[in-house]
Amino acid sequence: MKSIQLILLLTLIALALLAWPVASGPGPSRPAKNDRRVKELRATMQKLRPLHRKLEKPRPGDWLYHHKEPGQTFEQYIRCDPLVPTEKRRTIYIQPLGDFTDARRRVVTDVAEFIGLYYNLPVKVADDLPLSVIPKKARRVHPTWGVKQVLSTYVLDDVLKPRLPRDAFAYIALTAHDLWPGQGWNFVFGQASLRERVGVWSIKRFGDPDAGEDEYRTVLRRTMQTGTHELGHMLSMLHCTAYECNMCGSNSLTESDRQPSALCPECLAKVCWATKSDPVERYRKLLAFCRKHGLDDEAKFYGKSIEALETE
Repeated sequence: MKSIQLILLLTLIALALLAWPVASGPGPSRPAKNDRRVKELRATMQKLRPLHRKLEKPRPGDWLYHHKEPGQTFEQYIRCDPLVPTEKRRTIYIQPLGDFTDARRRVVTDVAEFIGLYYNLPVKVADDLPLSVIPKKARRVHPTWGVKQVLSTYVLDDVLKPRLPRDAFAYIALTAHDLWPGQGWNFVFGQASLRERVGVWSIKRFGDPDAGEDEYRTVLRRTMQTGTHELGHMLSMLHCTAYECNMCGSNSLTESDRQPSALCPECLAKVCWATKSDPVERYRKLLAFCRKHGLDDEAKFYGKSIEALETE
């Protein structure tokens, strides 16, 4: 899992964003330093900082051990003309691709709900697409492992782009089949094209949700975390290098599991600014979701965050 070939390909997109001037179209105008909304979010950040742990020195094998990244503050984010939802393009579409067991189908439904709460945007689950839309030329059996795999770039270019809904901010395929992005790679958890607003994620390697409720919660949490992380990149957010945060880069599933699914104060402010979210209302909805699904650690954190923001 720690091989460079196994790195989540989507995380590399964040590096490209450093030099990519994003054209956002009609969206929130670039704020002045004294913008009221910015002031409110700065105050929110200050109240939340004591609840978050600063990143420690990266260990060998960790993402930041191998990739030196500058990070991105809230101020830097709002000045980079980020890609944000607009009135005409604000829906996130989840596209089931291939076969799903009942438990994996449940993961898709629950993750779609969580993403909508996380980003304060409408989410629609599209009608299933069969795996037969992937031709033989875009499939392989891994030469060493014997695992059947689907070419992620074919999914992006030939399956999703022609079907991109007009009102989509993002159109994401979710599959239970393993992915690989082409020559030189073993596999990826997912891949995306920010300019085209399409992406594909696999839950194949996240565990077996049919093995019981504990395993289901593990798969659900991992899928929630991956989905919200990569959609953060679609909002022009770079990897976080300041706190233990959902927007931290990961070199492996082990490293990803060490990170929270919640956002640090800097990244929370970016999301609330880009999606016009109220921090307390957002936390309340996420708290209710986590309680409903038995995600106790996450629920505890969101409860503490609400308390911190409601304290004068």
